[in-house]
Amino acid sequence: MRRKNALIGVIMIGTSVCGLTSCGIDMPKETKTSYETMTVEKKDIEVPIKFSAKMKGQTDVTITPQVSGQLMQICVSEGQQVKKGQTLFIIDQRNARLELEAAEANLAAALASENSAKLEYESNKNLFEKNIVSRYMLDNSENSYKQAQATVTQSRAQVNRAKVNLSFCTITAPVTGLIGEIPVRTGDQVSPGSQLTMVSGNTQMDAEFSVAESLIEDMVSAGAKASDKAKIMASMPDVTFVMKNGTKYQHKGRFSSLTGMVNATTGTIACKATFPNPEGQLFSGIQGTVVIPFNEEGVIVVPQVAVVKLQDKQLVYKVKADSTATAVDVTTQDVGNGEDCIVTSGLNVGDKIVTVGANNVQEGQKVLFPKVKSDK
Repeated sequence: MRRKNALIGVIMIGTSVCGLTSCGIDMPKETKTSYETMTVEKKDIEVPIKFSAKMKGQTDVTITPQVSGQLMQICVSEGQQVKKGQTLFIIDQRNARLELEAAEANLAAALASENSAKLEYESNKNLFEKNIVSRYMLDNSENSYKQAQATVTQSRAQVNRAKVNLSFCTITAPVTGLIGEIPVRTGDQVSPGSQLTMVSGNTQMDAEFSVAESLIEDMVSAGAKASDKAKIMASMPDVTFVMKNGTKYQHKGRFSSLTGMVNATTGTIACKATFPNPEGQLFSGIQGTVVIPFNEEGVIVVPQVAVVKLQDKQLVYKVKADSTATAVDVTTQDVGNGEDCIVTSGLNVGDKIVTVGANNVQEGQKVLFPKVKSDK
């Protein structure tokens, strides 16, 4: 009975195999893998050059009082946007008002004395013409009148000075911008040496950074004279500011300052790029990266996946005439887009190299296979 059941099982397996074959289902076959390749050629590419930078308002102003007194009122808060001429702080005005009142009183007295001296001079002048008074009396009255006029001038100056001191008690914003830290409080005694805050004029912001001397030399050799800063800056492309978190600032900047001296220690030149700040998104003191795009013309560009890094070497697998791969040493330059790189040595125009799958290639391995036409 057991032999009969086993025989039936063998017959059923055989029948199943014949059935699959007769239904046209192909059994799995071993396939060969073909790698992606490209032919090396030269082209133009934009390469971003990056510099660490720090933002600063073009008109950052430190606010300090010009008179001493008690701080009576703080009219703004930290981080507040203010306009030019807006009141920031008020210092006790009582003493300044008393000084103004005293100066105005002295001016009134001086004007009265001037008027009396004038009347006496004019009277003596008429009497002298009639030979009633002497020349001495006329000259003496004229001198008194001139002295009274000088006193009036001094009194007016004192009044103006008192008015200026009174105006100093109300501190206004010298520029439009943002209020910085306010280290003082209402009631504090302040003096001309006290720092009340800083107003950062943020309508235009400067990114301060340093550029390598060699980069400036390349621009000069391209046609601009070394002494012509304006022409050098005008030849520079628009720049981008990237925040520390990787966010790109929406407005482009332009070179606005280029010092004429090279730092002997670092071999760099201090530069500034000005960015518009209409929305107030940039603040003084923030750090980031200034990105300057430069065009590289006629260079060999390959995908980064084609470059295999092995310890301190960089390899590219070149496809030979027999479709096998051989490794060649190359030197590369990053172009900053995360996809490509420039090959500065090791490859020539017309070379065929492995791109996708290069990490899996072995020396002498065949990487190209002829396409086989499938039977219909």
